[in-house]
Amino acid sequence: MSHSTQTAAPARERNDHRQLKRGAIGVVGILFFVLSAQAPLTGIGGALPLAVALGNGAGAPAAYLVVGLVIALFAVGFIAMSRHVTAEGAFYAYIGRGLGRRLGTGSALLALWSYNTVQACMYGLYGVIVSSLAGTYLGVAPPWWACALATMVLVQVLGSLNIELGARFLGLLVAGEMGILLAFALVTLFSGGGPQGLDPGASFAPSALLAGAPGIALTFGIASMFGFESTAIYSAEAKDPARTVPRATYLAVATIALFFAFVSWMVVSSYGADQVVAAAGSALESGDSTVLLFAAISGALGPWAAEVGGVLLATSLLAGILAFHNASNRYVHSLGEGGALPATVSRTTRQGAPFVASGLQTVLALVLVMPFAVLGLDPVLTLFAWFSGVAVLGLVVLYFLTSISVVVFFRRTRLDTRPWQTLVAPVLAAVLIAALAALVLTNFTLLIGGSPGTAVPLVLSVPLALLIGVALESLRRRPDGEGLTVPPPPTAGLAPTTPTV
Repeated sequence: MSHSTQTAAPARERNDHRQLKRGAIGVVGILFFVLSAQAPLTGIGGALPLAVALGNGAGAPAAYLVVGLVIALFAVGFIAMSRHVTAEGAFYAYIGRGLGRRLGTGSALLALWSYNTVQACMYGLYGVIVSSLAGTYLGVAPPWWACALATMVLVQVLGSLNIELGARFLGLLVAGEMGILLAFALVTLFSGGGPQGLDPGASFAPSALLAGAPGIALTFGIASMFGFESTAIYSAEAKDPARTVPRATYLAVATIALFFAFVSWMVVSSYGADQVVAAAGSALESGDSTVLLFAAISGALGPWAAEVGGVLLATSLLAGILAFHNASNRYVHSLGEGGALPATVSRTTRQGAPFVASGLQTVLALVLVMPFAVLGLDPVLTLFAWFSGVAVLGLVVLYFLTSISVVVFFRRTRLDTRPWQTLVAPVLAAVLIAALAALVLTNFTLLIGGSPGTAVPLVLSVPLALLIGVALESLRRRPDGEGLTVPPPPTAGLAPTTPTV
């Protein structure tokens, strides 16, 4: 090898840092990213009272199990494809490989819109909670948007650092919030529940699931699973992704569904199946839905637990914000590598962190959040409520497209001919997810706590994001037909075809 050849490679390496750090994160680390995206304390404290009061009452815990089963069915095809397509932009790669590059890029833009809206909505609730905590413990309550801005700086710094540090930081935050929820649930379980005992039939019998308005409870159950697919987003940085991603995905789905069902059952039990609807209604009328959960925690563990829970609620939201920030970074990086966005956005630090994508996400968060502050809108009733509904609808659409893509991909490539993994489960998942999407649309106005006039443009933003992505991909193709076959992103290469578990 000549001297010029020996020096060329290092020069390119110095001037073109675009690779994420390989082998940086294992099953446990990915699981922490997923669980932090779920923000269990926020989900149970904020959504459960709505599911109980407006949905199916004491049967709300069963909704988490039903949604968990649907997502587990979806995961069968999702995992089968993950063994052959490895990319940090999971929907981009999966849908693109099965349904074409245009729809793949469209799905990436929709995923970015969904992740950015959920990140923005979390900033709204987070700002309010941190401002309240500062007023309680420091005597000074800064504006909610000031708390959000300060946290954007922190998230930007953490998002620009290596993935291992982010996983450890999220691990600490998630352990805290899940620890207090689990402690409450176990104490309630071993003490025999509340005035009516444990009464599992009141929460898990088919009649309990179908009582009242089960569609509303199922809608909030879907929201609780938001972000589980990020197991595949980190495949480019995972240790042995062919094993890590399947294990982390199944573990994440099982943990989320069972944990939410168990803790919500214990909340219902602590009040009693006959009293929990009234208690949830009172919590909603007070303007602070978390009263339902924290009153139960205080009764089981003591008043100190409710105070600690308030702090952990803030860290729960911070963990969720950072998780979705990191997930969005990987999508932007993947789009830059694939050519749908300028290559500059795929640049990384020497530690393999996508720092340009991280900066872009911070700017987008600022653009989405600050108009609500400037207009003086309530950050919980508008920012949090509106964007959470958009995010749920967007993800359900992506789940449906992915299920269809799995079928098309394996029918065309024959890389895996097992009928359950590549045909039966994905088709069943697509049908069930379509039904869930119908439930989300039916209950969308309630989900966002707004009016039909507000709901319509928010709903339309989902197909609009998809179409913008399709248009971007179409515009960069030559009109004479050249370039219609664009190679897949470098990070979306075919993985070994041997199934491993």
